[in-house]
Amino acid sequence: MKVAFATPRYGPEVMGGAETAARQLAEHLVSDVGWEVDVFSTCTLDHVTWEDTLPPGNSTLNGVNVHRFRSLHGRKPDFYGLDGRLRIAPGAATRSEAKRWVELNGPVNPDLVEALVSCDAQVIAFYPYLYYPTVEGIRRVRVPAVLHPAAHDEPALYLSVFRGTFAGADAICYHTVAERRLLQRIHRVADRPQTVLGLGVNEATPRCRSGGEVLGIPDRPYVVSVGRVDDHKGSSMLAAFFDMYKRRNPGPLALAMVGPVSAKIKPHPDIVITGVVDEVDKWDVIRDAQLSISPSALESFSLVVLESWVESVPVMVNATCDPTREHCERSGGGAWFGSYLEFEAILTRLLTDERARSVMGRLGKDYVDANYQWPVLIDRYARFLERTVDRGRTMPGVL
Repeated sequence: MKVAFATPRYGPEVMGGAETAARQLAEHLVSDVGWEVDVFSTCTLDHVTWEDTLPPGNSTLNGVNVHRFRSLHGRKPDFYGLDGRLRIAPGAATRSEAKRWVELNGPVNPDLVEALVSCDAQVIAFYPYLYYPTVEGIRRVRVPAVLHPAAHDEPALYLSVFRGTFAGADAICYHTVAERRLLQRIHRVADRPQTVLGLGVNEATPRCRSGGEVLGIPDRPYVVSVGRVDDHKGSSMLAAFFDMYKRRNPGPLALAMVGPVSAKIKPHPDIVITGVVDEVDKWDVIRDAQLSISPSALESFSLVVLESWVESVPVMVNATCDPTREHCERSGGGAWFGSYLEFEAILTRLLTDERARSVMGRLGKDYVDANYQWPVLIDRYARFLERTVDRGRTMPGVL
């Protein structure tokens, strides 16, 4: 079997749920199933500007054939004004406005789409729904198209331009049951062949240093938030909540925010912002944390929640994020907060009750071990792709 993936960013440097998911699935199809896999992507690593920074051309990464193409343009300045207007009532936006939103959002890459149309893959997997390569690619490819929406409840999901994206998919692969419910509520996708797959979780790296040593706070207890430090991911809210918590509950507790930084977080003596760290340091920081906090309301899966449970670290998640709350409800490995007072109450309880932390961490680890191990997941995904190929290209795109 030969499979292609289309995603606007690709590579180990990219910290993003959809992009990481695409890379992991591609690599495991090569290593575990023995299939040939090609990835078609852009030359960018930046999800805000979409500016080309990598050279175009072909390369091989962990057995995957990677093809990069320069974009006509990334995100244009006019995008922000249009986005601000349309997000007030996205369902009322005209088709022309919605198409313009996709074009201004970037990355606009016709060469990538042409390569997809002419490639010899038997099936093409698109990640995520939001961007030009997916919108145009699903509309034009001749072989079966599998859409990994990586969707959450955001204004863009209601734009009419994406009706064709979902209508043009021959099959849909979701991260969580919550994501499937969301899509079936907003778009007519219930008749599509589909599966809820999730993602496998990699094994933790061996210990190198204590987490406190990595953070430069060797003797202090801390909580950790791993992922993009980004306003869209709730990072500024978390920093504000933690600042209030420390005002009301003085003590040595620190907050570590680990990941690429785009939000402007006010300097704070108890908040450590690391920027990007390597895998070894990331795992060392996670394993020594009192607990892990995912403040984002906009997640379709959240691998970082599951990585915390690999190390038996309990989690706190945003109550308005259905997928991460679903993980906590199904596992018992975490709690959710919908306000500052709930944040304070849960954090205080977990910090002062070592037994509760231990039980929740163990339940989270059991959940990951039972549901998100790669051998089972990649076998399910391979069989899903084979069935999609057998049915053929049955869902023509909608203009």
